[in-house]
Amino acid sequence: MTTNNGLLLVDKASGLTSHDVVAQVRKILNERRVGHAGTLDPMATGLLVLAVGPSTRLLRFAQSEVKRYRGTVQLGVATDSLDADGAPTERRAVPAISHDAMNAAAGAMLGVQQQIPPMVSAVKVGGRRLHQLARQGLEVEREARDVTIHSFALVATDDPSVWSFDVECSVGTYVRVLLSDLTSALGTVGHLSSLRRTRSGDFRVEDALSVEQLSDVVASGGTALRAPATFVEKLEHVVLGDDAERKIRMGQRVALVDPLVTDEIAALNGAGQLVAILRRRGEAWQPEVVLPEEPPASEG
Repeated sequence: MTTNNGLLLVDKASGLTSHDVVAQVRKILNERRVGHAGTLDPMATGLLVLAVGPSTRLLRFAQSEVKRYRGTVQLGVATDSLDADGAPTERRAVPAISHDAMNAAAGAMLGVQQQIPPMVSAVKVGGRRLHQLARQGLEVEREARDVTIHSFALVATDDPSVWSFDVECSVGTYVRVLLSDLTSALGTVGHLSSLRRTRSGDFRVEDALSVEQLSDVVASGGTALRAPATFVEKLEHVVLGDDAERKIRMGQRVALVDPLVTDEIAALNGAGQLVAILRRRGEAWQPEVVLPEEPPASEG
């Protein structure tokens, strides 16, 4: 059995890389197996979805989600990274922009669009990450990707060159590219000046802990981990009998009588704990990922 097994929501502080957070969580939990779904840049704050222990094998189920961000865009100044961490590359006058004009431009960006990854990013081209090439002063051709913008709205602040935004978009969207494209459409330049991820799929930053709060919880003998089954709540599932659970834990295929529609399902035991991810193989189901038995829930 293992107690370090499950899903963890962390509210990342500014100045940390996602890898920094993973390293801190490993130390706090004394658990080597920690991974995250969806990188946040160092300047960004907000929700990181982490998998701990054997649940790292379930991370892919937390990847393909719609994400929501809030932040600010600074008009009139472009940077080489398209965000506040970069060096200024161009300055332009900021035209007077009404609320309606700003949001009309944002509304024109809704739906599916192609987006070119920025040079300062972790995307690999020719086996090398773009940010490594950018540091050498190189710029290479990048392939455009399809992204989807579900909602995009902006509100003026007291500073006419700074606008607050709220955007909901598909995984893989570069918000700083979106804002750079928006400022170009408005006849100026700009960069992402602050960013906070508020939601990833059904997970919300309000339910996340800072690294410091996590450390306090663990020091007091508590846990912030959610059950591994949390990763696969949207998967079709089946509840196993004792015999089927035993066979699956031995790596054996099982026959299921349920009228299952999909080819990949979550198999739970009678206590609602995730036993395995099963894949259809003809008339039977093959264990693809088998989770260790979880300790019984404490009472009281």
